[in-house]
Amino acid sequence: MGDTHGLETIEATAVANGRFRYFDLVMAAFVAILLLSNVLGAGKVAQVVLPGIGPWPFGAGILFFPVSYIIGDVLTEVYGYAHARRVIWVGFAATVFMALMARVVVALPPAPDWTNQAAYETIFGQVPRIVFASMCAFWAGEFVNSYVLARMKVLTEGRHLWMRTIGSTIAGQAVDSLIFYPLAFWGAEGWTHALVIQVLYTQWALKVGWEVLLTPLTYWVIGALKKAEGVDVFDRATNFTPFRAKV
Repeated sequence: MGDTHGLETIEATAVANGRFRYFDLVMAAFVAILLLSNVLGAGKVAQVVLPGIGPWPFGAGILFFPVSYIIGDVLTEVYGYAHARRVIWVGFAATVFMALMARVVVALPPAPDWTNQAAYETIFGQVPRIVFASMCAFWAGEFVNSYVLARMKVLTEGRHLWMRTIGSTIAGQAVDSLIFYPLAFWGAEGWTHALVIQVLYTQWALKVGWEVLLTPLTYWVIGALKKAEGVDVFDRATNFTPFRAKV
C-alpha cells in the first residue's frame, strides 16, 4: 500500500509542461467535492449526541469538505505543488462562478404558479458574508496544506507519507477554520461567540480525524496514481508563490 519503489524520482520543474494521464480526473474530483461542500453543508449546524458528553454541534460541511483536502494531498504528493496550485485556482474560480450564478438565479422573478421560491432561497441564497468567508478560508487553507506537504516531502526525502498528509492537514485545516468561522458567523444572528469557537474547534478536530481515518485510502490512491504516472515528483526548486496559476 503506497509502495513507490522503482519509480523515477523527478524534480517538479521538469514536468511543468508534462502531460499526466490522470491529472485532469483528479482535478475534476477536487472541484466537484468543493462545490458540493459549499452547496450542501456550508451554513448548516447539525448535532450528534456523544456518550458521556451529550449534544454536540458540528458544521454539516464536515461530510464533504475534508475530502477536498485529501484530494489536495494527492495532487501535491503525486503531481507537485505547481499542479496543485493550478487546481486550487480552478476550484476558487469555480466557487466564485457558482456564487455569482446562485445570486442571479435566486434573484430572477419566479413564475406565478411556481411556489418554491422561499425554499429555493433558503437552499441557494447564501449570505454574501458566508460566501466571502468560505472563499478566503478555502484559498488560504488549501495553499497552506499544499505548501506544508510539499516542503515536508523534500525534508523527509519522500518517507513517512502519513506524517506529511496528517501534518499538512493539521496546518491547512487550522488556517481554514480560523478564517472561515469568525468571518462567517462572529456576531451573526443565532451564533453566540461560544458557539462559533466550539464549532471552529470541533470542525478542525473532525477534519483532522477524517484525514487520519482515511490514511489507508490516501496511501492506496497515491501509490496507484504514482505507479500509473511512472514518476515520483519532488518540489526542490519550485517557486511556491500562490499568486500564479501557471504550472
